[in-house]
Amino acid sequence: MKDDNCIFCKIANGEIPSSTIYEDEDFRVILDLGPASRGHALILPKNHYQDVCALDDSVAAKALPLAAKIGAAMKKALGCSGFNVVQNNGRSAGQTVFHFHVHIIPRYDGGPEMVSWKPGEPTKEELSETAELIRNEL
Repeated sequence: MKDDNCIFCKIANGEIPSSTIYEDEDFRVILDLGPASRGHALILPKNHYQDVCALDDSVAAKALPLAAKIGAAMKKALGCSGFNVVQNNGRSAGQTVFHFHVHIIPRYDGGPEMVSWKPGEPTKEELSETAELIRNEL
């Protein structure tokens, strides 16, 4: 289940060279060419899924444990004090390549602020209404 026009399918399956840090039968993990910090990596499934909503359940079950494994290795190898696990879905959410992937971004003490937002202040009524709308679609 690969897309011949997808650059991440080509990278994940070894058709385009990459700085690979991990590979198994389901995934290739590469260093990002436009890193947010030193060591920024991408987990790429070898099969094509447009986003998390299209992701096969068995592949989804492996993605988060793999992110933890890569993040733990980054902490040991690079000396980062933490890491972000980021997964974007849709253009408005920052997805630029429409092949499911997970960013593992090492974070260093004193490093730049990223992946942050100013918390909103919804009312209890707004929270209740929003929860009801979402529940109705499950």
